[in-house]
Amino acid sequence: MNKAIYCLLLLVMAACYRVPDKIDPRISYHVQDQHFSCLSSAFSPLSPAERGTDWGKEFIIASAFAKETDLYRAVSTFKRAAILVPDSENERKLEIQYDILLCYFLGKRYDEAVDAFDRSNLAHVDKSFPAYHDLLLILYECYRELDIPEKQQRIYELLEKSYPDTAEKVKLSRAIREGDLSQVACFADGFQQISYLDTLLDCYTTQKKSVAKAQLLNALIPGAGYLYIGQRKSALTAFLLNGLFIAAAVQFFLHRHVAAGIITTGFEAGWYFGGIYGAGEEAKYYNERLYERNASAVLNDHNLFPTLMMRYDF
Repeated sequence: MNKAIYCLLLLVMAACYRVPDKIDPRISYHVQDQHFSCLSSAFSPLSPAERGTDWGKEFIIASAFAKETDLYRAVSTFKRAAILVPDSENERKLEIQYDILLCYFLGKRYDEAVDAFDRSNLAHVDKSFPAYHDLLLILYECYRELDIPEKQQRIYELLEKSYPDTAEKVKLSRAIREGDLSQVACFADGFQQISYLDTLLDCYTTQKKSVAKAQLLNALIPGAGYLYIGQRKSALTAFLLNGLFIAAAVQFFLHRHVAAGIITTGFEAGWYFGGIYGAGEEAKYYNERLYERNASAVLNDHNLFPTLMMRYDF
């Protein structure tokens, strides 16, 4: 009996847990073909002599696959070119290794992109490498997606040293994508006039739902918290379920069915406190989706995704 009471108390305490107000957005992007169609390669075209070699032919085919975003075939063919290219063609070998890395990155196969980088000679290149700017952006994004903050910070420092303007955009991009509103506000303060960042912040703050209010409303009237965030069906379900359990518990106690009354009250407590927690979670989810829609538009319109900051194509 005591164990059952302890379990019930733990359930109640868990249900009463205060839902954090801080959002955790999940903002993704889809690279449009037209974005890369206007970009050129960072490397010089193959010479007539190179085009006639076996590795040159494979490279031409791989580049055609890549431009058609047939990335699987492009990677396979680039690898064939990498095998055939002689060691004396160091610059071309680096170019092919970079193109393989770029294919993996555009295909969002971040672990394979990092593995390809580790296996290549690209770790030894510097600003003299034609695609160095884009290489740093690729690595930064890969380490971010794979949650390797130490390497991500190292790449950011290299960006800050070599390309400070890009590093500033990357910093802003990170703040927007992580929902760091205070950091976004700091960037907005740096503009002399009202900017797209002010619009983003104003839109979010005026339309978001209060997590605390949703939980309070649901505590006062079960279902009211869900109604507050616009979920009418959930609100009606919560109201009816809580009402039925309360009515059943009252009837059991009135007819002196104490054991049944206690059990029903226990179930009602679970529904009641769970509804409070659930209303808070739904308010937080509503805020995250609201922020994601607006932030995604800002990131796309102003080329703030690292992929959209890239300067070169295949």
